[in-house]
Amino acid sequence: MKKLITIIIFIFLVQAPAYAFWMWTPETNKWVNPKYAVKDTPQEQLKYALTFYESEQYDEALRELHKLIKHYPKAREAAEAKYYRGVIFKKQGYLVKAFKEFQMVLEKYPFSERAAEIVSEQFDIGTRLLEGAGKRNPIIKTIVGGDYDVIEIFRTVIRNAPYGEHAPAAQYKIGLYLQEKGLYQEARDEFEKTMNDYPDTEWANAAKYQIALSDAKRSAGPQYNQAVTQAAIDEFKDFVAKHPDAELTQNARDQVRELREKEAQSNFVIAEFYEKQKQYEAAKVYYSNIVDQYQNTTWATKALKKLQKLNKQ
Repeated sequence: MKKLITIIIFIFLVQAPAYAFWMWTPETNKWVNPKYAVKDTPQEQLKYALTFYESEQYDEALRELHKLIKHYPKAREAAEAKYYRGVIFKKQGYLVKAFKEFQMVLEKYPFSERAAEIVSEQFDIGTRLLEGAGKRNPIIKTIVGGDYDVIEIFRTVIRNAPYGEHAPAAQYKIGLYLQEKGLYQEARDEFEKTMNDYPDTEWANAAKYQIALSDAKRSAGPQYNQAVTQAAIDEFKDFVAKHPDAELTQNARDQVRELREKEAQSNFVIAEFYEKQKQYEAAKVYYSNIVDQYQNTTWATKALKKLQKLNKQ
């Protein structure tokens, strides 16, 4: 009878597809499917999972790491499993998923020795997202925007290690992200926070330049808030005075020239308005101001020609 049962089982196993392969285990007195089985210890399971990771069989590695977390959630190896899942997702380009896996290590396994390493990984993820890298769920991208996660990732880096090596750069890059989105006042606030919270770092100096640049961008049109334009000029000049040898100093000088052009253009537009209204004396005042105060701009020559024409009338 036992021999007959053995034959029947053998036939069943031979004919069954691989995903339905089951084995009898005397230790547990149960039928088990090796596909879903877990090793006897978390150490063995982690070692087994990492064999797939090392051979770049990432889907298999993810599955085996998940088994470890599910069956041994309180083991120290579970923290390692979470960490490696983050590493794999990052390698696959799923940066937001990787960030979340890394964060779960810090939140669920505070004893992990990889805290500093994880913060570095998270900072790198934020930087790569800022640069446009990473695979995104198209539905989520439509709802919340392409790089919605960037700010939260950098803020998390700061919360995880407020005095760590990446915190000043993370704060600075929040400002860069907002600036790129055209949110210049919000960007300015973040750059000011960089200067206030991390005054003795290289990022504070860079933030000072970016504050001036944000104000310059706010004064985008020739007739738009010239007080902001003047503030930006003063900020750039202050940056040049305090950091004459900085990498951004020449950029600051170029920005001053561009903003002076913008101011001169604004005055020229006003002068032309008065001229068209036949208020010639008022027009002369503005043209004269351009000639006197903005000699190094392209508008000075144009204003001088206008003055000469008006004086002949």
